[in-house]
Amino acid sequence: MASSPTTTTPTAAANTLQDRVAIVTGASRGIGKVIALHLASLGAKLVINYTSPSSKTYADQLVCQINSLTLPSITTLRAIAIQADVSDEFQVKALFNTAEQTFNTQPHIVVTSAGIFDSKYSSLFDIEASHFDRIFGINTRGTFLCIKEAANSFKRGGGGRIVTMSSSAVRSLKEKYGAYAASKAAVNVMTTILAKELKGSGITVNAVAPGPVATEMFFEGKTEEMVKKIAEECPLKRLGKVEDVGFLASDAGEWVNGQVIRVNGGYV
Repeated sequence: MASSPTTTTPTAAANTLQDRVAIVTGASRGIGKVIALHLASLGAKLVINYTSPSSKTYADQLVCQINSLTLPSITTLRAIAIQADVSDEFQVKALFNTAEQTFNTQPHIVVTSAGIFDSKYSSLFDIEASHFDRIFGINTRGTFLCIKEAANSFKRGGGGRIVTMSSSAVRSLKEKYGAYAASKAAVNVMTTILAKELKGSGITVNAVAPGPVATEMFFEGKTEEMVKKIAEECPLKRLGKVEDVGFLASDAGEWVNGQVIRVNGGYV
């Protein structure tokens, strides 16, 4: 008699990352927040990173939300919030050290969602050098410091996952996106090369490159007309939602490595 097909129970599906520690930078809002909640739903323990004091309230609320996902009878801590500037090497090291000390195990996943955008939409010939440096400081240097620390702290052979956040702006190359797109282009290069440099480690490194997504950072500095025009340029005639942005953090994603995955509804 033929055996019935094997099915995955809801409980098994929900625990694919059970007790693995994930650090998500820039997780107090937007894409980072949704990613953190998704990882928590898969059983991961979360380190919610934020930078500015104004984001503390949002980060604390997210921690409470994740910790409330556990059963009332279970008192195990599932999430913490840590303030750290990802462009500062010592703060990044402290972020990883605190994660390991709190959960008594090495981090297994890092998602570099922290990023800033040029809300003034400056041309490359008139952007202030200090603002250019700030964009590269968070988007590029911040990503570099986080993936460097992850590559050095993740267990070899343990199947660690490094996911960087790029942008479809690298491909669309629109005017007045020069500094931002360049900062994300560097992320693409580092992602691909690091995946090769970690050959044989079992650690994968991939980038997710969203198109226009309805987040606070996207809306900053844009008029209603600008937003409408961008939405019309997408074949799906809408902006992306934070829920649309996927990434590979589970064991099932092992065969995807060194890739830049555009998630933009056909925008690019």
